[in-house]
Amino acid sequence: MTFKDLRSQLSKLQQSPENSKAFDILRDKPFWIWDHEQHKLEDIKTNGNCCFNHIVGLPVKDKTEYPMFDYEQILYDALLNPDSNNPLKQDFKDKHLWVKKATGLGITEFMFRLMAWLCTNDANFWNSQMCIVTGPNIEIATKLIKRLKGIFEPKLNLTFLELNGCTIEAYPSNHIDAYRALDNPKFILLDEADFFRKGELEDVRHVSERYIAKSDPYIVMVSTPDAPDGLFEKIERDANSKYAKLLLDYTHGLGKIYGG
Repeated sequence: MTFKDLRSQLSKLQQSPENSKAFDILRDKPFWIWDHEQHKLEDIKTNGNCCFNHIVGLPVKDKTEYPMFDYEQILYDALLNPDSNNPLKQDFKDKHLWVKKATGLGITEFMFRLMAWLCTNDANFWNSQMCIVTGPNIEIATKLIKRLKGIFEPKLNLTFLELNGCTIEAYPSNHIDAYRALDNPKFILLDEADFFRKGELEDVRHVSERYIAKSDPYIVMVSTPDAPDGLFEKIERDANSKYAKLLLDYTHGLGKIYGG
């Protein structure tokens, strides 16, 4: 099956995970092969179907394709591989991550791809939800889902997406009533959380963390910094926070996503 065939079968995703063939090409594929030499060998061996990101297409910025970078492996390991030899592993905690980032590093794109990979790699996320909480603007939520859908089908433009039985939906931070009543959320991304209006981040955080006991979701809070002394910064200062903390400044992108 080619990726063109994959796109054409997105409308069939209401089938059971056992019967659906739409995502066979992605099933059991690694997100990315971080060892460069091994990746080259697998790329040749599989005729380009070596990993999720090569199958769906690499991220594109200014008409240039980009691979996954070393700082993105830090994010991957923090969420999915806490026993790695990553030098930051002592800061890793169970599935909850706080990230203060520089603009332009592609962290939101990375998280979207990770979410899509988790949905399509196997059937473990069947009949569950993934959530993206954005600033208080439905247009922002719509644009984020369009970006995620663009990995698979550029013409779709709703505020939700279903991949392999997992529903991914975006919620503006000032209208989270539906977000409070989810059955089985498995991944929660709070995008540009430092820009939520006063009181919204605290409310969204409370709802998000309430799901830990219910469905044990991944929770990722990511933002470029805004005003000082907000809740985002208070979490950074909290030595007893349940979140692992990563600071990704502009130096991580020098010579990679932007020039150095």
